[in-house]
Amino acid sequence: MPKKIVVIGPLGTVLDNKTNEDRWSRWRPTVSICQHNDLKVDRIELFCHQRFSHAADIVREDIKTVSFGTQVNIIPFELQDAWDFEEVYTALYDFSCAYPFDTDNEDYLVHISTGTHVMQICLFLLIESKHIPARILQTFPLPREVHDPAGSYSIIDLDLSRYDKIASRNQKQFLDGIHFLKSGIETQNAAFNTIIEQLARVSTNSSEPILLTGPTGSGKTRLARLIFEWKKRCRKVKGNFVEVNCATLRGAQAMSALFGHTRGAYTGATSDRGGLLKAADGGQLFLDEIGELGADEQAMLLRAIEEKHFYPLGSDQEQHSDFQLICGTNRSLAEMVKQGTFRADLLSRINLWTYSLPGLIDRHEDIEPNLDYELEQISRRNGKLISFSKEAKNLFLSLAVSADATWPGNFRDLSGAVTRMATLSDGGRITENIVRDEWARLQAAWQTTSSNPHKNSDLAAVQEVIGNAANNLDPFDIPQLANVIRECQKAATIAEAGRRLFSFSRRHKSSGNDSDRLRKYLIKFDITWQKIKNCKQDKD
Repeated sequence: MPKKIVVIGPLGTVLDNKTNEDRWSRWRPTVSICQHNDLKVDRIELFCHQRFSHAADIVREDIKTVSFGTQVNIIPFELQDAWDFEEVYTALYDFSCAYPFDTDNEDYLVHISTGTHVMQICLFLLIESKHIPARILQTFPLPREVHDPAGSYSIIDLDLSRYDKIASRNQKQFLDGIHFLKSGIETQNAAFNTIIEQLARVSTNSSEPILLTGPTGSGKTRLARLIFEWKKRCRKVKGNFVEVNCATLRGAQAMSALFGHTRGAYTGATSDRGGLLKAADGGQLFLDEIGELGADEQAMLLRAIEEKHFYPLGSDQEQHSDFQLICGTNRSLAEMVKQGTFRADLLSRINLWTYSLPGLIDRHEDIEPNLDYELEQISRRNGKLISFSKEAKNLFLSLAVSADATWPGNFRDLSGAVTRMATLSDGGRITENIVRDEWARLQAAWQTTSSNPHKNSDLAAVQEVIGNAANNLDPFDIPQLANVIRECQKAATIAEAGRRLFSFSRRHKSSGNDSDRLRKYLIKFDITWQKIKNCKQDKD
């Protein structure tokens, strides 16, 4: 059995309000609804102010003439000002909450060709938000020469996914967002591309905080700015992009920089200051290295995110700021929560959308497109074309993915390398010799600064015992040997150290001499128990 069709809408106080016999030759929006053979309306819920009740009665009687089976209910709708948005929306919202919608048996259409523009907008919003489970009914007159008072009509479904052209436009916007967030670089890394695809949707559809994690130089700041620029293109933000490195904020000046201060709030505060949160009102605030914020700043930031209000330092007057927050960190905030140095409630608030950006060492397939991009940018800035010879580019790419390529600075290292090679190129041509010289420079820099602090500390622990011979060890042996040395240094005897080191493997042996096993392991590296203990005593 087909559903009943129910039309909801206001009386047209001008176009519907015809009382003479000539009214049948005129287009009247509400009456016209029932003058179409292909639109069988079972019921009309007609909003009407009391002073137009006579016109409403005439419309009801006229509808009976053209569509006898259509029931018309006059709904009193008293407004002080039909152009007051708040009053109109409230009245329509109350109606939507009280009306007994029966979507299983009835199909609802909201007529928006009558009523003030404010009422039409409010009805549209209530349909879009699903408070009124309906489609839009729009009626309109035909050209005068047609002489048909029934006019025409169209039904509009606000489920935009049903419209192919709109869906196609939305898909194009999505693809444009991906291209924009990747700076036009055709990256190939699956993990990175997945992140960007989701961010293209999130940055368009959400204003909730975003947390970007990843090693130094992996592109967190750059991506945060691109997100802002994309949201601005999509008209999702109106304000500014405000960036701050939290590692540079300390003490009272940290509170002042973020939340502002009043004159005299602390020594040196000679005038009022608005603060970065206020500067980001209507825009985007990027807090890089958020893990470096102090406890007081974390507490105030949490309130500012949740309530959009905060107190400047030294003030009892609240400030308002509605900003989107993007946070960056190369530390584990979850681990910091366990250690008590980062608030668990703040982490819960900022990690709704969390993305871990992979470092360059995990994106070997993206080195070439990023290399081309950096070279293109340098060429544009310098106003001349700079390029690799074929052999030089192949050499650089082979070195860039080799075991020696640790890329501790990630894309900063790559950008710096390209800049140096471009600067040293004669006639805009980067040769194999330039590549070799640059690679030697990178290797020298990486030996002194490693992105893995554990790697350095492991090597240092082994060097304390065997000196420069540690540099000749297999990289796989260094972490294990370093762990053995540390256990030996903590233990009083070699037997105690052996029990700690072989406690797991001993479960699967009926018997074993832990001391002997440990001596045999150490002798492989020309190390004795006494040598380790002597180094420990010298260190102490």
